[in-house]
Amino acid sequence: MAETHTVPNTTFRTRVRNEALQTENPFEWKDLTSDDVFKGKNVVLFSLPGAFTPTCSTSHLPRYEELYEEFTSLGVDAVVCLSVNDAFVMYQWGKSQNANNVFLLPDGNGEFTRKMGMLVDKANLGFGMRSWRYSMYVENGDIKHMFVEPGYSDNAPDDPFEVSDADTMLAYLKNK
Repeated sequence: MAETHTVPNTTFRTRVRNEALQTENPFEWKDLTSDDVFKGKNVVLFSLPGAFTPTCSTSHLPRYEELYEEFTSLGVDAVVCLSVNDAFVMYQWGKSQNANNVFLLPDGNGEFTRKMGMLVDKANLGFGMRSWRYSMYVENGDIKHMFVEPGYSDNAPDDPFEVSDADTMLAYLKNK
């Protein structure tokens, strides 16, 4: 795991709805940089192994979505969910989860995750390269605190979910 004090510089390939296109598929590509996501903002980012996976879909994302108002009341400008999935998968997952507040950020190539030192091989589960589960609080691109799940390693037999949850992050922000 790499030690970092600022978020890595990355470009994320996202898809956004553009009604002006007036087509059957009104989506277009939009590149977002790390600066677009973090510069001049207080951001809570949580990263998880994959969209549509059990813990991510039943606990991790839903609880951040549920507590979104509490995060913003503490000065958080954005709550971001990152996964090593492509933009199409993240969009469909967000739709299926009714995620209206948490911004789903695709790290399709795993570049941000790799630069964070959080890219792990989950080949033992048939997932390939994925993000280890963690959360962090970022002010203007500076990482102020990280919660990294225990047992970080390639081909870990399990997927711990103990410290990157929304309640742990909320408690940290209330006491910082």
